[in-house]
Amino acid sequence: MSGTKIGELLRRASAFDAFSLKCLAILCMAADHAGRILFPEELNLVRIGRLAFPIFAFLLTEGFFHTRDIYRYLARLGIFAILSEIPFDLAFHQSIWYPRSQNVFFTLFISVALMAALERCREWPERILEIFIAMWFAEALGSDYGFRGVLLVLIFYVGRARPWAGLTLGGLWNFLWQSPVQRFGVLYVIPVGLYNGKKGRSMKYFFYVFYPAHLLLLWAIKYLCG
Repeated sequence: MSGTKIGELLRRASAFDAFSLKCLAILCMAADHAGRILFPEELNLVRIGRLAFPIFAFLLTEGFFHTRDIYRYLARLGIFAILSEIPFDLAFHQSIWYPRSQNVFFTLFISVALMAALERCREWPERILEIFIAMWFAEALGSDYGFRGVLLVLIFYVGRARPWAGLTLGGLWNFLWQSPVQRFGVLYVIPVGLYNGKKGRSMKYFFYVFYPAHLLLLWAIKYLCG
């Protein structure tokens, strides 16, 4: 049986639409942040959490290709990047403002801006420059996952025409880190590999609001119990 037929069978059998993938990613992210903020000695929570960003990066690429208005998409990401910064700094740095580290929405914003730029320009010398600038900016800004985060979105963007290649390269991405804990993120290939391409239920703003809200809650728990 060919790889194409196998992929089609898996796609038909899958119960993972975009909504269920987002729910899974949120649960993994919440486990990760709870482990890092409240239970730093509990590595299993962090290991579970390593699946979150690869799934979010994949869904970001899907969202980019399905959005009706790329500027509204960027505006949403930019607004929530700003709104999430104080909760992020409080939760991870116990400070209202920590300029050396920015939340993951900044990484997502930069990644979508890069994909938009790549769609407008088809000349590879210019594309390479745009990729370099986006990765440099993410690293200089100190956004969560830095240039590696942008790289993963780029992998899904380029690999969208060849899903299995993108899935494999996305799995290998988890081994680019010095910390071995990120290697558990390779397990993201299971739910994303079973993605059926459907949108599912729509709770768009819930997923945006959840990020700063749960960080504030975790910070409050740590503050009150500390």
